[in-house]
Amino acid sequence: MQLTSFTDFGLRALIYLATLPEGELASITKVTDVYSVSRNHMVKIINKLGQLGYVETVRGKNGGIRLGMAAKDIVVGDVVRAIEPLQIVNCSEDFCHITPACRLKGILSTAREAFLHELDQHTLESLIDDNPPLRVLLDVPTEPLN
Repeated sequence: MQLTSFTDFGLRALIYLATLPEGELASITKVTDVYSVSRNHMVKIINKLGQLGYVETVRGKNGGIRLGMAAKDIVVGDVVRAIEPLQIVNCSEDFCHITPACRLKGILSTAREAFLHELDQHTLESLIDDNPPLRVLLDVPTEPLN
């Protein structure tokens, strides 16, 4: 299973924000620079993550973005469910004439649920906790300041 770039960079943005000291704001430009992604694409991603409550945006001269909730409360599976189109194949009868007798759709559904079950075992905090090499690669303090 391959995630869309939207979900991929959404998770990456959350990882970056989670490595920052608590309450510290980052700019969307900084996030786009860290991951070499277009600013336009990242703006859309941050907007969606903000709508879902995962990211808080602060407007104004000293504004920016930060996590909208604690990293320990952000379950990777929940994020993926919220932003990833999880339909692996199109099994509508209008699209595929074997749908009524097809066993593949059940297998794919079971596989998708197993995939999500594994993601549900991990929080954003578990991805960054005790991971100094990640902090170095993201150019953030190697020890959290909180």
